[in-house]
Amino acid sequence: MSDDAAQIEAAWIGGEWDTARQIAERWLQDLERRGETDPRPAFALNVVYLMAGDMAKAWSFHDRALQEAADIEAVSAWLERARERATENGWLQLVTGLCLSQCGRSEDSIPHFKRAISLLPHLPHPHQFLGQVYERAARTDLAIKAYKEAVRLDGNFTPARAALGLLYQAQGQLELALPQFREVVRLRPEDSVAHSMLASALATQGKFEPALKAYKDAVRLDPRNAELRLALGKFYLDRGRFELALHELREAVAIDPDCSAAHAELGWMMLDKNDTLNAMDAFNRALRADENNARAYLGVAKLYVARGKREAAWQNYQKALKLERDPQVRNNIINELFMEGGSWDV
Repeated sequence: MSDDAAQIEAAWIGGEWDTARQIAERWLQDLERRGETDPRPAFALNVVYLMAGDMAKAWSFHDRALQEAADIEAVSAWLERARERATENGWLQLVTGLCLSQCGRSEDSIPHFKRAISLLPHLPHPHQFLGQVYERAARTDLAIKAYKEAVRLDGNFTPARAALGLLYQAQGQLELALPQFREVVRLRPEDSVAHSMLASALATQGKFEPALKAYKDAVRLDPRNAELRLALGKFYLDRGRFELALHELREAVAIDPDCSAAHAELGWMMLDKNDTLNAMDAFNRALRADENNARAYLGVAKLYVARGKREAAWQNYQKALKLERDPQVRNNIINELFMEGGSWDV
């Protein structure tokens, strides 16, 4: 085993995450300089950033460590050997759970997270990660319980507060979601995503002025974030403030030309103005960026209806219906299919 691997294991066993990060970064740089590959330092960095709550960085290293079967096997073997040398170490149990949960073996990760909880009873992280496993399995009550326990152990642990707020919001319990989002914003005032989550919940509750302020704060903090620009654009669109919506949506696609949802919204705006040529171009851009964009297929269907191309319209209605998840929108598509003489059997 390399010295770097041994040093990272020692850092894990001691819960020394900054040390693990420094060693993994140096190891990865050495490998790149020599033109060699090894998934282990990338996995170590993935874990470090998961522990820090930085999902974007964690995911970037996930792609370099836990995508290929051979890499997964190498990381898993490394962790197994480490656990043999420190069987009752809670940090290694936690790291193993993170590996399994990211490799499609969520159920197998649960005993490791539970063991980490028993060995590290004051740590919020294993409750957080266990909650994520339960949430993916649609075991909502258990997920809420796990997130609440993480917050109880550490009221400043924002990943659990954010996850709890999002679950409450998904259940329509905005009176429970909003305090969580407000607390995340208080604890992390420079976090643009926190402001965006608060804005979304406020808008859903009908508190539009505070929602607008929160959206603007999010964009101010991260003006080059296409998703935030998209969210603000859709908010303006829902409020009938079309010029402001148009500006934000155009900013979104300028920042990220593959922002499919923004292209689709621009297409619908063009369609409403009867600018069919630009509407079709926008819908096509949306579908090139994401071939599963139901809203773009529905827009294309509308354009073909206007052109009298019934068969092409019907095919795009069918695609939209297969991909759409919102029950009300699905019902609307079914009604439009019926009106166009199509079939519900899709």
